[in-house]
Amino acid sequence: MIKTLRFALAAPIALALAACGSGVEETGEIEGEAIAAIPAPEGTEWRSTAVMTEEGGTLVGNPDAPLKLVEYGSLTCGTCARFSMEGAEPLMEYVDSGVVSFELRQFAIHGPIDLLLGRLTQCGPVEAVVPLSDQVWQNFETIMQPVQTDQATFEAAMQRPIEERFVVAAEQMGYLDFFAARGISEDQGRQCLADVAKLEEMANHTQRYGSEYNIAGTPTFKLNGRDVDANTWAALEPILQRAGAR
Repeated sequence: MIKTLRFALAAPIALALAACGSGVEETGEIEGEAIAAIPAPEGTEWRSTAVMTEEGGTLVGNPDAPLKLVEYGSLTCGTCARFSMEGAEPLMEYVDSGVVSFELRQFAIHGPIDLLLGRLTQCGPVEAVVPLSDQVWQNFETIMQPVQTDQATFEAAMQRPIEERFVVAAEQMGYLDFFAARGISEDQGRQCLADVAKLEEMANHTQRYGSEYNIAGTPTFKLNGRDVDANTWAALEPILQRAGAR
C-alpha cells in the first residue's frame, strides 16, 4: 500500500501533460425550456443534502436533479478559488431549486499539498466537505502563504514516514489550527492525516480522473457528462440557464 501511495503522490503533478488529448469527450451545450423547481423533503433544503459518490466526489443537492454539474477542482488552484469566491453562493441557490446538483471531485493536481488539504475537508461529516473546500478557496492567500514562503519545511515533512508526513506538515503550516477554527478538531485532523489507506484512495481517484476521464487542468466543469467551456461563474451561469435552470 505504501509503495502505491508514494507513486500516486508523485503522479498527479504530471497528469496535466499525460492526460492531454487522450480521448474524445462529448461536448456541446445543453439547451432546453425552463425546468420547474423540485422541492426538497419537508424540513430540509437541498444545499444541506450531501453524499459521497462512487467516483470519489461529494454530491450536494437533489441526487435526481435533471442538471448534474461536476467540478474537478484543486484546492491549490487560484482559478478554482476565484470561482468559489464569485460563484459558491449563487450556485447553491440553483442547487436549492432541486433542478441542479453539484458534485465536487477534488483533483490533486499539485500532489501532496492538495491531498493534505483535501483530506482535512473530508475529515468531518459529508455535508461539510463542500463548505470546507469553499473556506479553503475563500482564504486562498492564507492557505498558500506558508507553503510558498517555507517550501523547504514542507518538503522536509514529506520525507518523514508516510503515516507522519501529512500530520507534521499540517501542524507546521498552521492547517490544523485553520480547520480547528472551522469544526475539525486537532485530534480529528491528526487522525485523518495519518490514515494512509484513505490518502491512497484519494490519490488514486486523481490518477483515474486524469487517465480515464481526460481531466487535464482545474477547474474543469461537466454538465450531464458534457464538457463545459467555462471556468468562471460569469461564464457558467448562462450555460446553466440555457440548459433549463432558472
